[in-house]
Amino acid sequence: MPVDRSELVFALDELLDAQAINDYCPNGLQVEGRDQIQRVATAVTACQAAIDEAIAWQADLLLVHHGYFWKGESHPVVGMKRQRLGALLGANMNMVAYHLPLDYHPELGNNSGLGRRLQATLPPFAMQVGDVAQPIWQGVFQAPCDAATLHQGIEAALGRSCVWVRVNKPQIRRFGWCTGGAQHLIDQAALLGLDAFISGEISEQTTHSGREQGVHFFAAGHHATEREGVQALGAWLERRFGLEHRFIDVPNPA
Repeated sequence: MPVDRSELVFALDELLDAQAINDYCPNGLQVEGRDQIQRVATAVTACQAAIDEAIAWQADLLLVHHGYFWKGESHPVVGMKRQRLGALLGANMNMVAYHLPLDYHPELGNNSGLGRRLQATLPPFAMQVGDVAQPIWQGVFQAPCDAATLHQGIEAALGRSCVWVRVNKPQIRRFGWCTGGAQHLIDQAALLGLDAFISGEISEQTTHSGREQGVHFFAAGHHATEREGVQALGAWLERRFGLEHRFIDVPNPA
């Protein structure tokens, strides 16, 4: 049976403790559509391709990690923004977005999802959960792991190649990760004494920070490292409300 939009959004806000996290964008309902929800499409980013596929599937709600109305974003509704919002409003489709709350949820978040993927492709390691205050999640291998084995395991987990900034440290015991654009946390990883750090993107200074502080760095893709959260949240909505769910994957090399 369909569920009322307000009930669904309230349940998501409560589950993710969305209003307690200071973020770069509004979390929760960003574009209002029809009152009743039966079909939920999920995607990493509310790009035009994802919107078009959600409309074609006749979704009532599009749930994304990267939505709209970011701090510093231009306000006028013109060009690309007008096209996206026009398509959503024309289809009377709701759009809900959760950014940092979906990164850090201990069970459904992007970081927990990446950790589980890595556990399936790497030698055994214990996972230490992070949070907003300590955003780096950590893994501790039962026995030291070759750096090359870690690299291969990351690529196998995500099904794509990743950039590897190598340092003269052949064995890895403790490593960390933070999905998306968290390459700036390389310095914090060094302070934590980690041997390696994984994120989605790399900046020019990341290479030097890793080399000079003796931390292997792996840039595994912003999109690739953040595919798990929305899928897990969509599956949760299926179980909680009996809704139909479809994940829309729009490939992105970044």
